[in-house]
Amino acid sequence: MKKQHLPEKICLVCKRPFQWRKKWEKNWAEVKYCSKRCRSNK
Repeated sequence: MKKQHLPEKICLVCKRPFQWRKKWEKNWAEVKYCSKRCRSNK
């Protein structure tokens, strides 16, 4: 994938867009938060 065409989602906590990362390759459908900090501040 080219960096310009990466999928994006909106974080449920901070409402900011975040892009797909290699570490989320296998579970991208379940990713809801942009960072560990947002996940802990549900």
